[in-house]
Amino acid sequence: MIQVRVAGVALDPTGQHVILLKPIDEIPGEGLILPIWIGQMEATSILVAVEGADVPRPLAHDVMRSLLDVVGAAVTGVAVTRIEEGTFYAEITLSTTLGERIIDARPSDAIALASRAGAPLWVAEEVMDDAGVPDTVTEGESDDVSDLIARERLDEFKRFLEDVDPEDFSG
Repeated sequence: MIQVRVAGVALDPTGQHVILLKPIDEIPGEGLILPIWIGQMEATSILVAVEGADVPRPLAHDVMRSLLDVVGAAVTGVAVTRIEEGTFYAEITLSTTLGERIIDARPSDAIALASRAGAPLWVAEEVMDDAGVPDTVTEGESDDVSDLIARERLDEFKRFLEDVDPEDFSG
């Protein structure tokens, strides 16, 4: 297993969100990076956690973290374990009163939860070998145009959360 960090959340040329995982011991702009395509809501949730942003109401992954805290469980790690026909698979490792438990999860949910829990992220070597691409995007990460676009979307989502009224959803 290779320990990684969230190097960023970007938009691909078609407007799809991509989370970029980078081995923690590699210099930005060198080595490999693992792109995993995710949904907009998951991208927002990961950005909120990575940026340490405040939201007026808890997001789903905040609720998951709270549930684990209440029952005395802790996320001890997350691993992207395999890729099959273009689909990534992940596992969340929990420390519970009943011992260690491993839960199957989508990588986006697992990473969002780990980001909130401060748990380490791992990628199986075979996954990085099969799906990793040369890192030509993380050099100067904070200035990356796609990162700026993602932050703008995060700000837009925060404004939506602040202004939303439950009656807006009534039929």
